[in-house]
Amino acid sequence: MDHSGSIAIFAVCSMTPFLKNDLAARGYVLLPAHAPKMDTITIATEIGEAITPWERGLIQTLVPRASATPNTYSGTYGLGSFPFHTDLAHWRQPPRFLLLRCITGYVDVQTLLIDGHALAESVTTNLLGRAVVKPRRPQSGAISLFRLWEAIDNDNYRLRWDGMFLKPASKVAEIADHCIRTYLADAQPVSIALTRPGDTLLIDNWRMLHARSPIALGQENRKIERIYLERLH
Repeated sequence: MDHSGSIAIFAVCSMTPFLKNDLAARGYVLLPAHAPKMDTITIATEIGEAITPWERGLIQTLVPRASATPNTYSGTYGLGSFPFHTDLAHWRQPPRFLLLRCITGYVDVQTLLIDGHALAESVTTNLLGRAVVKPRRPQSGAISLFRLWEAIDNDNYRLRWDGMFLKPASKVAEIADHCIRTYLADAQPVSIALTRPGDTLLIDNWRMLHARSPIALGQENRKIERIYLERLH
């Protein structure tokens, strides 16, 4: 599915109301070639409240690797396709939003998006809400249990999905796992290529599943900067 017709350009100082409206409408916003000379941290902090998920820093630089640390996406899939997932789904409180900003891009390397609301409608929120999953490995010496679909308040729900880092912890979850994989295999994702410096993609991480298309020979220098946001201003 093409994303043409859904692109908007905003001034940093006045973008947040538009971002909120567009995020509510479709779960993501693309800002093409947005303020390319401005650094990613400045862009992120103008939009919302950034969080530091690891000690290594507020910003993560994503560069394709043929091999990497085991138990990571790069270590498992290398330069191949990354499967659909929500970021840090195995954490008790996954980040609310993620911001991806192009430093070096290619037109045929796509960020793929699937709307979790459509997935939940197809698989049913009843099934997802009863599906209990657990991280593949203990965290801080303990195993936490999560539901794939959670009501946060009257207006917000959180979908978490990661076929690599989350495992079914109940029979219902095994059924939900199968239904989700079947849905994803047939779904038609939105395809967005971050190609120019400053191309910025903001994703609702509680709603949208995202993936990456394969990296072809000669595209190993693709560089995307990522920052997680807890909330928008």
